Amino acid sequence: MAAMSAMAVIAVVALSSVLVSYAAAGRSGNFSASDFTADPNWEAARATWYGAPTGAGPMDDGGACGFKNTNQYPFSSMTSCGNEPIFKDGKGCGSCYQIRCTNDPACSGNPETVVITDMNYYPVAKYHFDLSGTAFGAMAKPGLNDKLRHAGIIDIQFKRVPCEFPGLKVTFHVEQGSNPVYFAVLVEYEDGDGDVVQVDLMEANAGAWTPMRESWGSIWRLDSGHRLQAPFSMRITNESGKQLVADKIIPANWAPSASYRSIVQYS
Repeated sequence: MAAMSAMAVIAVVALSSVLVSYAAAGRSGNFSASDFTADPNWEAARATWYGAPTGAGPMDDGGACGFKNTNQYPFSSMTSCGNEPIFKDGKGCGSCYQIRCTNDPACSGNPETVVITDMNYYPVAKYHFDLSGTAFGAMAKPGLNDKLRHAGIIDIQFKRVPCEFPGLKVTFHVEQGSNPVYFAVLVEYEDGDGDVVQVDLMEANAGAWTPMRESWGSIWRLDSGHRLQAPFSMRITNESGKQLVADKIIPANWAPSASYRSIVQYS
């Protein structure tokens, strides 16, 4: 009996050690949200919302990614800020996530898709989605949108999904302030990863690509020591390493604040 009792004590201690180690590994930082989720395809996060209850987030319908008119198609106000593991210092701009909530009585449990268009500077969890009022309310049961928004901070689940922008091709919006020796462009509407991690420009008759620098969000710039010769071809690389080339997409008579829609898209 004494031998069996000693063995039992050892077993209990060992099991306790494993449980403590597991709990410590499963939690990052000082956040109070649990990292546990029953579905291995989903991860745990917390969600808040900002802006108008049925709006697209910020007052200018834009955000830290540089996207504008996010209340219109294809974003349709289904947007979110992401904290750094999601925003990725701007390289997460345009990425798509499914989100759902189940813990609040007003939650429908149905997945909704949002696009990252802004930065969340004050996270309350390891993963924190600060949603537009529209996106937050979309997780509710029919007629309970406002009730769910009144809940404030809620636990949600999320997972990365491919972006789909039906009817659209990759678009390049020339930013205000661009001139013959400085060129800045916003890249929009990439299917698949939805994001861009590198943009390169080729001048007319150059025969070589010049890397652009990330300015902020999804805006990339080239500070040139000479007058740039258009038309420009643009090459983009997404997080998966896949590249697309839009040949001579920026015309010789390009203008700031103009958008140029390519004929290329990720499949």
